[in-house]
Amino acid sequence: MTLATNKKARFDYEILETFEAGIVLSGQEVKSAKAGQVNLASSHVVVDSRRNLYLLNATISAYKMAGPLPDYNSGRSRKLLLHRKEIDYLAGKIQQAGLTLVPLSLYTKHNKIKLEIGLVRGKKKYDKRETIRDREDKRQISRLLKTKM
Repeated sequence: MTLATNKKARFDYEILETFEAGIVLSGQEVKSAKAGQVNLASSHVVVDSRRNLYLLNATISAYKMAGPLPDYNSGRSRKLLLHRKEIDYLAGKIQQAGLTLVPLSLYTKHNKIKLEIGLVRGKKKYDKRETIRDREDKRQISRLLKTKM
């Protein structure tokens, strides 16, 4: 079940590879995420000097039923869990010019919360225009097919 998607990332970036990562959350963050109170827009993934992955700028709102939480930071960095080989591979890839890691979606899998991250390259302006044009053409074709039936 998909909890949140990053639509902007799929528009702004060309996705080269995707990876499934576990995410370290507190109890109230899990409840809030399962309630769909997650925002992945403008978030990204970084690799630190110890070869750990962290999700930055993702907002998970405080759980509404928990009451007031004075020390809760909704935008804190969250550790991601991957195999060491995958982390080493990604660390090598993002050192190349123009490649970065972006979260694509947050979902549940076997009662665990997983994050789909993508190894991406930024699109040029003309690529974005082409994407918009293709999307509008598909909409127009589907409208024509609906009216003909």
